[in-house]
Amino acid sequence: MVGGILQYLWLVPALPLLGVIVNSAIALFAERPVLLRENAHGEGGHGAGDAHGHHASPPYRKLVAFLGPAVVGASFAVSVLAVLALAARPAHDRLFVQVLFPWVQAGTFQAPAALQLDPLSAVMILVVTGVGFLIHVYSVGYMSHEKAFARYFVYLNLFTFAMLLLVLGSNFLVMFVGWEGVGLCSYLLIGYWYEKKSAADAGKKAFVVNRVGDFGFLVAIFLIFWTFGSVDYTEVFARIPVLSERGVLTTGIATAITLLLFVGATGKSAQIPLYVWLPDAMEGPTPVSALIHAATMVTAGVYMVARTSALYLLAPTSMAVVAVVGAATAIFSATIGITQNDIKRVLAYSTVSQLGYMFLACGVGAFAAGIFHLMTHAFFKALLFLGSGSVIHALSGEQDMRKMGSLKKRLPVTFTTMFIATLAISGIPGLSGFFSKDEILWKSFSSGHGHAALWAVGTAAAGITAFYMFRLVFLTFFGDSRMDPDVERHVHESPYSMTVPLMLLAVLSVAGGWIGIPEALGGHNYFEAWLAPVFGHGTEGAAHGGGHHSLALEYLLMAGSVGVALCGIGLAWYLYRARPGVPKEIAGRVPGLYDVVLNKYYVDEIYDAAIVRRIVNGSVWLWEAFDATFIDGIVNGVGALVRGAGERARRLQTGVVGSYALSLLLGAVIVVGFLIWP
Repeated sequence: MVGGILQYLWLVPALPLLGVIVNSAIALFAERPVLLRENAHGEGGHGAGDAHGHHASPPYRKLVAFLGPAVVGASFAVSVLAVLALAARPAHDRLFVQVLFPWVQAGTFQAPAALQLDPLSAVMILVVTGVGFLIHVYSVGYMSHEKAFARYFVYLNLFTFAMLLLVLGSNFLVMFVGWEGVGLCSYLLIGYWYEKKSAADAGKKAFVVNRVGDFGFLVAIFLIFWTFGSVDYTEVFARIPVLSERGVLTTGIATAITLLLFVGATGKSAQIPLYVWLPDAMEGPTPVSALIHAATMVTAGVYMVARTSALYLLAPTSMAVVAVVGAATAIFSATIGITQNDIKRVLAYSTVSQLGYMFLACGVGAFAAGIFHLMTHAFFKALLFLGSGSVIHALSGEQDMRKMGSLKKRLPVTFTTMFIATLAISGIPGLSGFFSKDEILWKSFSSGHGHAALWAVGTAAAGITAFYMFRLVFLTFFGDSRMDPDVERHVHESPYSMTVPLMLLAVLSVAGGWIGIPEALGGHNYFEAWLAPVFGHGTEGAAHGGGHHSLALEYLLMAGSVGVALCGIGLAWYLYRARPGVPKEIAGRVPGLYDVVLNKYYVDEIYDAAIVRRIVNGSVWLWEAFDATFIDGIVNGVGALVRGAGERARRLQTGVVGSYALSLLLGAVIVVGFLIWP
């Protein structure tokens, strides 16, 4: 009976899709007429930033509030049963493919619409549906003031469906459909408050930047088909040894494919140089930030690189590029997080940094460690975003940490859960973040693809992470109140629909990493063993060069990373608790450096001047010189020619019968003359 549940794998993405269909009908036929009537009477608006708006609740909202989370919860239940059925199989047989229907067929080429469940996709669907369900429940409370309530859950359910399609697809084309689907949903959800210009602009920015990466991914799929004659995972990976021996799959081709795939990953997972969209994406509702830009969508690139690990192991250059870009992104974005004052933007740059860690792991061949950190990061970063949403909700939309303080006693659940998540992301021993981050740092040092410099950069980024995260905690929850008096009077803890998900994520932030306790600490890395059937081909590559390292060295590096994190926490305490005036003094001494970091190294301005403005100016020139002058000139010239010819022909129509008779006579003479001419 348990094994039979795999036949119902299609329900995992289908249930959220059902939510999309029903909620769309409600949004179109029940909610939209209400909004139109309110707008007609001057009562419109979407409540952007109003955490305490109140209005009559139409009956359809209760159905949406139940159905939106319920379909994702049901999908999670089916996912759990399916993963248990998969786990009951022998390790070598943990692969299940379900063909839904024939899709693309051209000659001998076939790409069916099919789903694939293996240990890697099993982890992903549990994260997407499990964390996604908690965020959906949280959204019921957080978005309760929104008038476009059904539309919000349409987008959220649609995103869940697209993300599940992405991770469950059995070939690159199905993955690409899900890939584009989450990109569309990102645009819709970031721009949910579309009447707010900054939100609309952020949505467009995310959409355009992601298209750059998507182009690389699409070209990579073409190259995979050209090389392997298939886009099915099983067939492509099975043909790698044969084609390598024949010389068809050379290192150069493997490098080209993997670098193009990584271009797609840098867009979707916000890595240098395509990371600029994610911080602006914080313009969307906070639950959106938690679901899409922390726990699921931005990890799609990491999943894609891990899924194609067999190809990456054939391309050492690509592995090095992934590792270096990941390490550079981790420390670069971490430094920006130091100076940000918007609580969500701090977490946004933290997300970019943590994604860099995941790519660092993949780049050194530790694919299992990268997916491990993907999972633990989903727990504590979703908690941090939802916790920040609870703070924003309590402060009537305020997001500036300089206008917070002294919230520890007023928001006890929010504080406790966020503090646990902060300890986890800082890498404090015993919590989930410690085990996954330490595994990445160790592999970045000991792996044959690793290097001491990568470890040093990763460790430095860990220390900076601990610093800016505790800066966030101290500015938000400790010290004297800096809140506006009107706001302070209404501060209250969030409802249970918001705090219960926080508590559950806090438990996962603590215990979520215990399945990956390394042998050096007396445990057994069950998580790595679970993924071994997928990454078995890369086990030796990841461990190569690390076998001769002693446990003493591993303990030393582990202690070093924890020590650096504690130093970051201590420095944050000194600057923002013991001596709160010192940060301003430091900023005053190095105003140039401070302004550069505060303004995010002016990367957006550089992109705007070097790329965006040039494209806009070039487009204007093409419009004026080519379209308006050349194309319009041709069209207008033809029109003028026809109009002139018509004007001249009109003059022949005099209306005098004698003129017409003379014309007929002349015509007859010409015709006769032509016929008798020798």
